[in-house]
Amino acid sequence: MRRILLRVSYDGTRYSGFQIQPNADTIEEELNKALTDLCGIPIEVIGASRTDAGVHALGNVAVFDTEMQMDAYKFAYALNQRLPEDIIIQESVEVPEDFHPRYASSVKTYEYCIKNAKFKDPKTKAFTYHYYRDLDVDKMNEACKYIVGEHDFTSVSAVKAQVKTRVRRILSAECVRTGDIITFRISGNGFLYNMVRILAGTLIKVGIGELLPHDMVKILEAKDREAAGPTAPPEGLTLIDIKYKYKDFEENA
Repeated sequence: MRRILLRVSYDGTRYSGFQIQPNADTIEEELNKALTDLCGIPIEVIGASRTDAGVHALGNVAVFDTEMQMDAYKFAYALNQRLPEDIIIQESVEVPEDFHPRYASSVKTYEYCIKNAKFKDPKTKAFTYHYYRDLDVDKMNEACKYIVGEHDFTSVSAVKAQVKTRVRRILSAECVRTGDIITFRISGNGFLYNMVRILAGTLIKVGIGELLPHDMVKILEAKDREAAGPTAPPEGLTLIDIKYKYKDFEENA
């Protein structure tokens, strides 16, 4: 038996998230259907990140097991012929049989993009959150400094998140303006349910002056979801990349 890793990119607009759920179109379901058609037997993938409805990805990861002897790199080409146009396999490689994409040590990078302009742009509306009030990126960046490091992120995670610990380590966080697009980019060893979207909503509050940059410290110390800003909409969020360093499968993480 072989384990094949897929790097998956997708426009999540018309999907109800990554994970299979009843009576809904999902990324996982489409991957399973394409693999089952290709391999001739039922195949189910294991995904690294279960992105929410409407969230996009450039580098999500999924693995599957197969006895097919096709060269690993060819799976990407074969699957792209069977998948919808809004789901594309960017790479397929063989990994150790015990490699698990959710439990192996990794660094994930997300971007949340804000269209900061008076009016929406039809070219970018599927991948950005339109926010018309002026945002102070310098203040948002100052607030980002307090996110970096190891913290309990209870205040910026969904109440329903069921995890053993809400402590995560953030390696970098910054906001960059390019024209009227503000990109909040964050990398870390793991993220809680809705964490990036709540951080984005909180940074917007900083950007319009309703919160001070240093308020981020008090928000995290509160360990209370009510202390943080709103959950920003899903369309602005993209999972950019997941890097691993695990036994024979190593990347620069």
